[in-house]
Amino acid sequence: MRAAIWAATVLAAGATARAETVNIHIDATAAVKPISRYIYGVNGALGGQHANLTFRRVGGNRWTAYNWVNNASNAGSDFIFQNDDYLGGGNVPGGATIPAIKNASAAKGALLLTIPIQGYVAADKNGDGDVRNTPNYLQVRFRQEQAAKGAAFTFNPPNTTIYQDEFVNWVKSKFPYSQTDPMRPIWFCLDNEPDLWAETHLEVHPAAPTYAEMVTKSPAYAKAIKAVAPNTLVFGPVSYGWYGFTRLQGAPDANNRDFLLYYLQKMKAASAAAHKRLLDVLDLHWYPEAQSGNNANGIRITGSETTAAVVAARLQAPRSLWDPTYQENSWITRDDIQQPIQLIPRMLKKIASGYPGTKLAFTEYNYGAGQHISGGIAQADVLGAFGRYGVFAASQWPLLAKEPFVTAAFKMYRDYDGNNGSFGNISVKATTSSVADTSVYASRDSAHANRIVVVALNKTDHAITANATLAHANALAGGTAYKLTAAAAAPKPAGALATSASGFSYVMPAYSVNTLVLTTH
Repeated sequence: MRAAIWAATVLAAGATARAETVNIHIDATAAVKPISRYIYGVNGALGGQHANLTFRRVGGNRWTAYNWVNNASNAGSDFIFQNDDYLGGGNVPGGATIPAIKNASAAKGALLLTIPIQGYVAADKNGDGDVRNTPNYLQVRFRQEQAAKGAAFTFNPPNTTIYQDEFVNWVKSKFPYSQTDPMRPIWFCLDNEPDLWAETHLEVHPAAPTYAEMVTKSPAYAKAIKAVAPNTLVFGPVSYGWYGFTRLQGAPDANNRDFLLYYLQKMKAASAAAHKRLLDVLDLHWYPEAQSGNNANGIRITGSETTAAVVAARLQAPRSLWDPTYQENSWITRDDIQQPIQLIPRMLKKIASGYPGTKLAFTEYNYGAGQHISGGIAQADVLGAFGRYGVFAASQWPLLAKEPFVTAAFKMYRDYDGNNGSFGNISVKATTSSVADTSVYASRDSAHANRIVVVALNKTDHAITANATLAHANALAGGTAYKLTAAAAAPKPAGALATSASGFSYVMPAYSVNTLVLTTH
């Protein structure tokens, strides 16, 4: 039986068993923890469709061989391994990064810039196809790059050997606020997806990267960065996905060792030797591997597919970030760990074991279907999980030029009322009687003591009545609802809540994200 038909049959057969009513409990005095402002980020410009977001990353394959002196880069496998001027910036040193720096600053957002560490950067912007067709191309078409110059810095260095600490000095000197303003910091990540260099950038790194290489280069570049900008944060290893997390994509020296745990342990040891922290943030990418249907006919949820089976799988997939009771249909759970992924708790456990105090970031992720309500619901679920479980920074990677339902999902946290109304900055306990059909996240706001903001999701094709109780020092005074549904890719007012002193009732529309703004006496 084909997967979509099978899934639709299962959904139809189970429809009568789906929840019509759920019980939600919010305890504003329990599970209290800060929500990082930097989880509301994107790999793209802030403002416009990404208004009121707080974090921007400048990364991806194009930045692995970026030459900051002349703004040349190599496309790698994304486009025939060509050197060109795709990133712009002219011949002004650092020019390709200036628009992003100014954009993040104007939006009062943090910015993450990429530091190449693999050894070579593009020398020219010729745009003449595969650089490997040039004899001795590494010497002719590239420049060696190194972590530290060991000499006086200049703002206009020659296009010979390229020094990354000199680039950090350029950023720090040209934009001094970046090291002092907590609203507009500039941080640095150690390259991009090194586990895939032998595939995406075989023109400069044809051999598979090794554990030894990563734990030699990473401390060296981190020390060079911190020597210039001691107050900045260093992100690494910017790993692409699960097999990278566990074995550095089959590194020849893996020896059955967990790569991220090994990396954290070695960065801790290097930091102790350097008498300074060299890794501030464990930086990972996450494109869910979950499939719909069975092994033969399953479809990855990260595309634009919106059949019933794919939608159902997409709406459940965020549970793999945290839920110890949910085992997704993927090669990870089926062929590798045979248990729920629980990605965030799993990574935090590695951090606690390998290098305590390191923060966690997901600087690329996407759950697909940005033009469909299922993509919006999944995005809202992910943002809630990032806040509840202590992720420090996150930046969604758009797979399409316009992803209106993803944009709207961000707004349900950051601009639900069209007046910058936002989810609070303190996470509190919120539970639902049906995690399969609904999700709920709750927050307090340090600037508004009498305000509680709840985001509740209906992941089903029918309305669900949410009966909520509230534990709070003060009685509930009232509330207002906003909704995101398939009818429009934008938050819409949904009227006043039916409240009592200790709770409320609200009918969540089918397939919806609901932001509920509560006020207390």
